[in-house]
Amino acid sequence: MKRTRLLNSELSYAISRIGHTASITLCDAGLPIPKGVTRIDLAIERGYPSFIRTLDILLSEMLVEEIIVASEMDAKNPRVFQEMMEVFRAHEMEPVVTQVPHDEFKELTRSSEVIVRTGECTPYANVILKSGVVF
Repeated sequence: MKRTRLLNSELSYAISRIGHTASITLCDAGLPIPKGVTRIDLAIERGYPSFIRTLDILLSEMLVEEIIVASEMDAKNPRVFQEMMEVFRAHEMEPVVTQVPHDEFKELTRSSEVIVRTGECTPYANVILKSGVVF
């Protein structure tokens, strides 16, 4: 059995396949997922698993150099935005933060290697994680 925190085999496999600058989108339960992009659906019920808890586990397995969020997130969901940034600090990461309008964010998800859907049901709880390099 794996010793690290991430036990979901699909998600672990997806992370192991991405290279530098490739992206994974972590989203709430309502974000539309484009056709043709692999979906890993973790949502079980409203709020479970949460966006923040899932992000924390993802960051235990991958290095992130840039994040893309909807520019509306900071104003419409400041609690989750602040918690997200705290999780990055806890993992000793300071990614570049790029903010784009929500419609543009949805378009950018088309280039993600995978989209991970959580049970989060708060507005704009979505982030595109651009992979860093560990050396």
